Amino acid sequence: MSSLQQILLDPARRPAVVEALVGVVDAEVAGTSGIGGRIIKTGYAAVTRVADGFVARAVNTLLPDFAAALDPFWQDRGDRPFGDVLVAHRDEAAEALLAVTDRRVGGTSHGAVKKVYGTLRGRARENVVAALPRVGAALEAHAA
Repeated sequence: MSSLQQILLDPARRPAVVEALVGVVDAEVAGTSGIGGRIIKTGYAAVTRVADGFVARAVNTLLPDFAAALDPFWQDRGDRPFGDVLVAHRDEAAEALLAVTDRRVGGTSHGAVKKVYGTLRGRARENVVAALPRVGAALEAHAA
């Protein structure tokens, strides 16, 4: 069975995968509510103002590490929808993805990104868990 990295990083698929994942991020941010939602929406707006296409570039840059982090779940999915597999292993999947972003943000020179991420990191696990069904569906749609 091919690894998730081999599948998603295929040059013929990668642009569509990045676009789909940006759509997941956009949908998740738009779906937030309350005070926490306002904070997330404000932070996301700030990050997207850093530069045009920043989110797509960030997703593209993180995709190899995200694919590697999620590959063990991909390999164990059997006939189940990938989103269901991620939800069934939500704690491990969320921590695997957050470990990627924590490493990357820790090494970035973008002060605004570090500041916004630091503000949002406390609730990040909850947000990542909520996004797992969409993430799984988006990746599976492009891995088929």
